[in-house]
Amino acid sequence: MQMNIALFGTSADPPSIGHQQILQWLDNHYDRTIVWVSDNPFKTHQASLRDRLAMMELTIAAIQPPAQTIGLHPELSDPRTINTVEKAKQILPEANLTLVIGGDLVRQLPTWYRAQDLLHQVKLLVVPRQGVSIAAIDIERLVQMGTEVAIAPDSTSIPHVSSSDYRNNGNSSVIIPTVAAYIQRESLYAWQTSPAPQ
Repeated sequence: MQMNIALFGTSADPPSIGHQQILQWLDNHYDRTIVWVSDNPFKTHQASLRDRLAMMELTIAAIQPPAQTIGLHPELSDPRTINTVEKAKQILPEANLTLVIGGDLVRQLPTWYRAQDLLHQVKLLVVPRQGVSIAAIDIERLVQMGTEVAIAPDSTSIPHVSSSDYRNNGNSSVIIPTVAAYIQRESLYAWQTSPAPQ
C-alpha cells in the first residue's frame, strides 16, 4: 500500500503557533509528515536558515501529545519547491505526495518556478487562513495545471497569527515559549536588539 506523505515547507521566520497547529493536524492524518525550512524567494529573512531550522525543531518537539509521524529534513531545503519535491521523490519513490500550502498562496502558486512540473508531481492540501478567501477560480486554475486540490477542514484553519506579527512587533503570543527563549538568547530580531528610545 502506498504511503500518504504530507510535505510541509515554510520559511519559519520564526515558526508560529499556527505552524504548530497545522503540523499537529497533519500528524493525525498522514502516514508521514516531512518538514523543511527554506529561504522564500518572495521574502527577505531576518533570521539565518540555521536559526530558523533550530526554532522549527523546538516547535515540533513541543507538540502534545508528541508527534508520531513528523520528521524534519534539512537536506530537502531549497528556495524552489520543485527541487525539494524532486529530492523527496528520490527518497520516497512510491509515496503519494501532498504539498501543504496556506490559503494565501493559492493565487501565487502558478507563478512559482516550474509550477506546472511541480503540480504534476504532487497533490495539494490548502489550509484555510483566517481573513483570506480562497477563490474557486484560483483552485480551478491549479486543477487545470495538473493537480488534485483538497481544502483542509475549517478546524485546521491557521489562527489569525503570523510570523511577521512577532518579527515586527515582538508579539510573543504567536510563538511557543521555547522559541521565544531561543530568540531572546540569540538576539535574532531587530526589535530585540534596537536600543530603547531616549
